[in-house]
Amino acid sequence: MTKYNESTIFQKFFNSEKTGGILLLCCVVISLGIANSSWASGFANLLNQTLGFSNTAIDLNYSISLWINDGLMAVFFLLVGLEIKREILTGELSDVKKASLPVLAALGGMIIPASIYFIINKNTETVHGWGIPMATDIAFALAIIAMLGKSIPSSLKIFLAALAIADDLGAILVIAIFYTSEIHFNYLFMALGVFCILMLLNFLKIKKLYYYIPLGIALWYLVHHSGIHATIAGVLLAFTIPNESKEDTSPLIKLEHLLTTPVNFIIMPLFALANTNITFEQGMVNGLSTPMGLGILLGLLVGKTLGITIFSYLAVKLKWAQLPDKAKWIHMIGVGLLAGIGFTMSIFIAMLSFSEPRFINEAKFAILITSAIAGISGYIFLKSTGKKQAFTVKTN
Repeated sequence: MTKYNESTIFQKFFNSEKTGGILLLCCVVISLGIANSSWASGFANLLNQTLGFSNTAIDLNYSISLWINDGLMAVFFLLVGLEIKREILTGELSDVKKASLPVLAALGGMIIPASIYFIINKNTETVHGWGIPMATDIAFALAIIAMLGKSIPSSLKIFLAALAIADDLGAILVIAIFYTSEIHFNYLFMALGVFCILMLLNFLKIKKLYYYIPLGIALWYLVHHSGIHATIAGVLLAFTIPNESKEDTSPLIKLEHLLTTPVNFIIMPLFALANTNITFEQGMVNGLSTPMGLGILLGLLVGKTLGITIFSYLAVKLKWAQLPDKAKWIHMIGVGLLAGIGFTMSIFIAMLSFSEPRFINEAKFAILITSAIAGISGYIFLKSTGKKQAFTVKTN
């Protein structure tokens, strides 16, 4: 029997995120190339093709685009939920001392960017997109920090992973609470019933995953029809998967191990191909100076850096936490810059925020440009810290 211990799982997670981030970048380039070529209309028609079936009892006839964004992304959220649960139970979020810094840093990295966007877009028709600059793309952020090698302390990589996972949890809550337009309570109550059965399986210490997966699919269907975004079903399912103290018998560890590779090498690249096909048009750059464009740009670049740095400083100053081992404050600023890579989750929230294609495309373009700036500047900033003596800030 294969044994999965905590260090092995984290190493696999980190390496997959690193390589997956490179593949994700390639898919972004391919998608942009298709969108600005003669293949654009054919590709759009392909994404609009319907797959599935429907009858009087079940409706599963959706476009390829919807299957990717609501179906496959639910599997992505399942993996995120498993990572969050594992970190809470046994990882960097497992006790107050260890969790306080990444959690508070993530909180600052959500509140300040959202506030900046809201202030700039107040009383405009794009104000509903305030959740867009709250998110950090874990794949790209970890891919870039991995490229830094020994230029930064290794503890900083673990901190960024924990921060991004805490950030994902915040984004999930925002989607569930603020980006749900209409609730169908009959489906919601049935989904609650399925969730209770899953919790009962967990309580009875049933470890076989084949009991959980079919119920998880039913949960996805019911949540999808309830009006709450279907990806939330993935998180709910994750929280019901049991975790055992012996890693080689833990269903949670096994499922996380099984999902890491397909999510990073199939699901996320497909999401990038389907959702970054932005057709460049004359005047699109001017959209960066609109309230929405500025809100995303300043929210991700300035808001993330300020939020993470300020909240981390307060946590250390109040003695609620301490900096990662061998890390300096200049490193925290660099992490704040890297956290400004919104991409996947930001694009996802943008598509939930707006119904007008014009706003969605402008938001995607702003996210793409801002994420590129954040990634490049974060890399250069942190790389330079390895070539000179880092300064420290007294916190006593």
